[in-house]
Parts: sequence; C-alpha cells; structure tokens
Amino acid sequence: MGDMLDKDSLLVTVRGVSKHYSQETIAVPALSNVSLDVRQGEFVALAGPSGSGKTTLLNLIGALDKPSTGQIIVGQSDTSKESNSSLAELRLRKIGFIFQDYNLLPVLSALENVEYVLLLQGMPVAERRRRANEALCLLGLDGFQNRRPSQLSGGQQQRVAVARAIAAQPLLVLADEPTANLDSETGQALIDNMHQLNQKQGVTFIFSTHDDMVIRQASRVVRLKDGKIVEGSAHAIR
Repeated sequence: MGDMLDKDSLLVTVRGVSKHYSQETIAVPALSNVSLDVRQGEFVALAGPSGSGKTTLLNLIGALDKPSTGQIIVGQSDTSKESNSSLAELRLRKIGFIFQDYNLLPVLSALENVEYVLLLQGMPVAERRRRANEALCLLGLDGFQNRRPSQLSGGQQQRVAVARAIAAQPLLVLADEPTANLDSETGQALIDNMHQLNQKQGVTFIFSTHDDMVIRQASRVVRLKDGKIVEGSAHAIR
C-alpha cells in the first residue's frame, strides 16, 4: 500500500526508549528502557493492564509525543531528529490512527470523515472519493456513506475510523484499544476486519489492548507492565 517498504522490511525500530512525565516536582516514569522492532506486514498486540505504558508507546511510535530518552525510527524517519513540521508530514502521510473514542467529525458524513485525511494531503476530489468509498466498502459500510456519526452504531463508527486510517494507504496503522467501547460480538467483527486488511492488503497494525479476544488474533503479543516489556519477543518476526 502507498509508499510501502518491501514486505518483511523493518518498519518500526524502538531503541532504549524511556518517557517521563512531570508531576509537580516529580518525574513519573511511563516507559523505562523499551526496545521493540516491527516488520512490514506484522499484526502486533501491545497487551497489559491500564497504566502499563501501552498508549504511551503507541503515541511515541506515532510521533504524537517524543521520548525522554532513546530513539524511534518509522520507515526511514528518525523521529527524535525530525522537525515538528516533518513529524506532522510523517503522521499525515505514513501513519493511520484509530482512537478508542473514534475521533470522527460530527458534522461530516461517514464518507467525508474518511476523505478528510486525503483532503489534507491535497488529493484531487475524484481520487479521494474513490479511495474513501473503497475503504468503506472493504469494511462492510457500503450504503452508509451519507450517514453522520450520530446516525451510526458504535461499531459502525469504529469501522469508519478504520476506513479513515487505511484510505490514505499508510505504512503503519496504530490502534489504541480499538474494541474498548464495543460489545464482544462487534469487537470480534472489527478485529476480523483489521486482520483481513492485514492479510489481504498487507497493512501493518500495532494495537494496544487488554482484551483476550483481541490478543488471540495477533501474530505477536508484546506484554507490558509498569512501563517495561515483561513478556513476548521485542524482535520482529521474519
């Protein structure tokens, strides 16, 4: 998809990353010396309880935040050395995000929500409309294009969010607790959709979860506790 690396190329490299947040005069560690590799085409779960560092690690990989120490490389971009404008471009063109609260724009239709990132990329209207329709159809939402978020169920809204994430054909999709607000049947259907996109379209996913049903679907599980990797290979599967 899009500006892809060769299949099985190293896509994400995390080396010795720590993240501290200041709380009054105290530095509170969120991640401590974490290293992780992900190859193109993997379907990786970051598992662990609330407060384990899963979301912090996703935000760092997605260049939404910068590590206190260590290095993160996404594609060929060393995020610790890039300017803020370069990081914004990386997020816009190389990374798709799926947030647990969907982050859909309520005044836009499902189709317009999916088109939004493509609009920001400057894509011509006919091409972005085609891509948005294609992504919605892939996720079983043909016929829902003109509905606004308030007219969609939670599962449908989350699938629109997935469609928005993949329409731009990013190198990587990051999903933060994608099933957290869904019932088990809807959550299973969403993960099945994501897994099919991984298998058939070659989309690389890294997602955080504490849901055993989601964890079982992963090709690799990396478990975190108290900001450290405690179980599962941190090295990419060849």
